[in-house]
Amino acid sequence: MQKRPSKDEYYLNIAREVATRSTCLRSKYGSIIVNKANFLVASGYNGSPRGVTNCCDSGVCRRDETGISRYNQCAAVHCEPNSIIGTSSQDLDGATMYIARHPSSNPSIIEVAPCKNCRRLIINSLISKVICLQDNEDILQFNPLDWIKEL
Repeated sequence: MQKRPSKDEYYLNIAREVATRSTCLRSKYGSIIVNKANFLVASGYNGSPRGVTNCCDSGVCRRDETGISRYNQCAAVHCEPNSIIGTSSQDLDGATMYIARHPSSNPSIIEVAPCKNCRRLIINSLISKVICLQDNEDILQFNPLDWIKEL
């Protein structure tokens, strides 16, 4: 008999599938938001803003092209804000965000976790828990309120 995945495994698998829509040439991330009632209310992946040519379509990564690795050289919007902007404040309050990276992504990143800018957005959105699937299949859980002292 096949083992039924836990809720966290189930939602992380969905987030990993959402990452397949990413337009980034380096790393493909996906996130989903599940509200307090356990309904999936939003998804997002990292990619170019609307109206901007996608890196996967042009074949050019702006960061690789310039040799500058800082995020502000990248045209992409991270998966976390892309999922937050499509969600009502009522659904965000007390929700859980699940984040996963597609296995085809750049393996040089050590930990799958929101960056500092995304952490600020998550805190402000009132999401109460962030669960991230690591490349080795470990699951990390974060309480966004713990990030406040780091900002």
